[in-house]
Amino acid sequence: MAKVFKLKPEDFQNIAVGYGGCIATDMITVQGKKVGYMYREEPRNEMDSGWCFMSGKESQKYMDDPSNHEIYDVNTIANYSPDITEFLDAPYGSVLKWTVKIRRGLF
Repeated sequence: MAKVFKLKPEDFQNIAVGYGGCIATDMITVQGKKVGYMYREEPRNEMDSGWCFMSGKESQKYMDDPSNHEIYDVNTIANYSPDITEFLDAPYGSVLKWTVKIRRGLF
């Protein structure tokens, strides 16, 4: 079954060009969730950025199914989550996780 991506080709802008390829999950590209977890490994070849992007909600079972993630250009994922761009030059071994703090009480 063909994947239906959240963004259409005409929606893309050049905001993170030249970084190479990355791995990203369908939770980002198909479901449209923002990147919530990203890490960078040593690249495997000259076209690999070393980056892997996830929403942070993926289970191990989800990640074990190769149909749930693909290789993309980093610019593609930056269009889904532009806030990743400031971290794209982080060194190999970097791990970033977005957290949301919820305040409880009367406002």
